[in-house]
Amino acid sequence: MTSPRLTRRLLVSALSLLALVSASSGLAAGVPLPSPRPSVTAGAFTDDFDGPAGSAVDDGKWQIETGDNVNNHERQYYTAGNNNAALDGQGHLVITARRENPNNYQCWYGTCEYTSARLNTSGRFTQTYGHVEARMKVPRGQGMWPAFWMLGDDIGQVGWPASGEIDVMENVGFEPSTVHGTLHGPGYSGSGGIGAAYTLPGGQAFADDFHTFAVDWAPDSVTWSVDGNVYQRRTPGDLNGNTWVFNKPFFLVLNLAVGGYWPGDPDGSTSFPQQLVVDHVRVTTSDLRPPA
Repeated sequence: MTSPRLTRRLLVSALSLLALVSASSGLAAGVPLPSPRPSVTAGAFTDDFDGPAGSAVDDGKWQIETGDNVNNHERQYYTAGNNNAALDGQGHLVITARRENPNNYQCWYGTCEYTSARLNTSGRFTQTYGHVEARMKVPRGQGMWPAFWMLGDDIGQVGWPASGEIDVMENVGFEPSTVHGTLHGPGYSGSGGIGAAYTLPGGQAFADDFHTFAVDWAPDSVTWSVDGNVYQRRTPGDLNGNTWVFNKPFFLVLNLAVGGYWPGDPDGSTSFPQQLVVDHVRVTTSDLRPPA
């Protein structure tokens, strides 16, 4: 199924950028593709979210974005600090979406109905190539939209989609057994993003347990996997002559959106609060370099 996708604003005031969230071609998961992992040399970024229950994320690694998002018609207001993103004291980051508005937040549609959180590593950590993964348990319910993704660090200079976007994992609540991985760049953005979907067997739901979502990223190649099962590999040959913009530094983004064009809004079947529980985020470097 092709899913319509429009823009999602990058809300950090220091960045003052626009980012577009991905579209998916919704291809069925197939036979694992042969793709050797890059030669890993060192750990570049690790967050195991150890710390006291209720504490905020490490601000040396993450910054918190705040505000609403008109571009995708999402319904949440992203809050600061540990209001909607906090450690649980058991080695997890918990991003919580709530049906609430404790501070009379105003959204594009009027008084906000929900709160949630969005984090990124811009200005703290960027990486070119390697193995990028997050072990997470996603929320469930109509209107839920968790995502782990990356944006080109030059977005402030070149804009989106020239910056490029790598969506490691997105899930929408009406597809409880399926996640999507997508590339966006000039000529293949929004609903034209290049990607595929991975579906768990036997009707299992991703919200039932933790799963590891990863990409192995090398010069002119990005390969996606779920729990070590490779389900797609993309190269410049997949772009129909458009420009490959993924041989440069990217930063990480984690968020839980509520509603929007793609997932649709919550309805009477959706219970709150809902949580995206993150066990770890890890990036291991590679000895690979951009092609000459």
